[in-house]
Amino acid sequence: MEIKRDKYLKMLQLRQHNGFVKVVTGIRRCGKSYLLNDIFYNYLIESGVKKDHIVKFAFDSADDLLLIGEDLQELAKDKRKVGPKKFMAYISQKTTDDGMYYLLLDEVQNLDCFEAVLNGYLRKRNLDVYVTGSNSKFLSSDVLTEFAGRGDEIHVLPLSFSEFYTQQNDGFDYALDDYMIYGGLPAVAAMQTPEQKSSYLKTQLQNVYLKDIVERHNLGSDENISELLDIIASGISSLTNPTKLSNTFKSVKNSSLSAVTVNNYITYMQEAFMLSKALRYDVKGKKYIGTPYKIYFEDVGLRNARLDFRQIEQTHLMENVIYNELRYRGYNVDVGVVDVRETENGKSERRQLEINFVANQGNKRYYIQSAYDIPTEEKMKQETKSFDKTNDSFKKIIVVGKNIHPRRDQKGYLIVGIKDFLLDPNSLEL
Repeated sequence: MEIKRDKYLKMLQLRQHNGFVKVVTGIRRCGKSYLLNDIFYNYLIESGVKKDHIVKFAFDSADDLLLIGEDLQELAKDKRKVGPKKFMAYISQKTTDDGMYYLLLDEVQNLDCFEAVLNGYLRKRNLDVYVTGSNSKFLSSDVLTEFAGRGDEIHVLPLSFSEFYTQQNDGFDYALDDYMIYGGLPAVAAMQTPEQKSSYLKTQLQNVYLKDIVERHNLGSDENISELLDIIASGISSLTNPTKLSNTFKSVKNSSLSAVTVNNYITYMQEAFMLSKALRYDVKGKKYIGTPYKIYFEDVGLRNARLDFRQIEQTHLMENVIYNELRYRGYNVDVGVVDVRETENGKSERRQLEINFVANQGNKRYYIQSAYDIPTEEKMKQETKSFDKTNDSFKKIIVVGKNIHPRRDQKGYLIVGIKDFLLDPNSLEL
């Protein structure tokens, strides 16, 4: 099964020969290696680049390691990384003329002193360097410092729904239901049965993602962080903070986990691309509010797997899917807060209304509400009340769970169905 990832291919194309190390990051199994070693490689070949001017090397491949005299089993046994001298000698043998060479390096964190090696290659004008890294020793926050300001990060998410949908033959409703339950990891999208999908997700979550975090941060056991993840998974789309989660942990698990430790664990899972945090933004005051905030999963299938597929709540899952779609389209996404004063029983009270998402990109801003169902006029008033109070002219959109023709209400707010929102890349401009 070949899934096109044109958005990310375009991002790589635009970064060719820019003098930076192109660093492809993302949660493990999201398709980084396939993007670089298949999709981008084929593009280079079709563009006229000779095969012998593209050097592919995977630092977790036994075959590739044998080419430089390294043995994968011995490396694991000795708990060491690949020696830089052997690798550099191999690259020297492969780059024999002044023509442009493309280095496509997979799991580069397994190379000892990789930062120095790659920085050295940046000084050679005929080397264009692309790397992937995903495990717990090569995370997005590290990229900022590893290459002394010369790293250009491309963050890859699991399949967007539009990418996922190209592989489906059972119609939109079935495909969306499948996506909201099992998510968008490419391997899952290729599986045929629910049993295969659920088993894979549970295994990856426990034996790959959480294991990486435990090893990197020397946690000793995954018990506490796993139980915290259960609590977070149960509360997606709800406002939370470390203190609240600590209190919930104590009441549910009958044991203590300090707010400081909770905050650390959340950070670890963010760094591993499992979770994403949406901060609250004061729309009128034009400032961020530190806490509480919302936590979403980068792949909803992992969220559901963590809960053994017991809490399939369409309202919350749709909100998570919309959040991920906005990020996939390149928006910075916050939770909007609108301060208002309302009079009740003769008393004036300050209240905070919520806008699910404030999506920003350059000088563009959209206010977006996720509303799975709006059965009554009263519900519509509830969903749009925060829009009414923003006192600005930015576009305001309500995404509903039904497949409807896009329309505007009497106030000019766009109402769009989830199908058009997910499948039309210009849905915010309707």
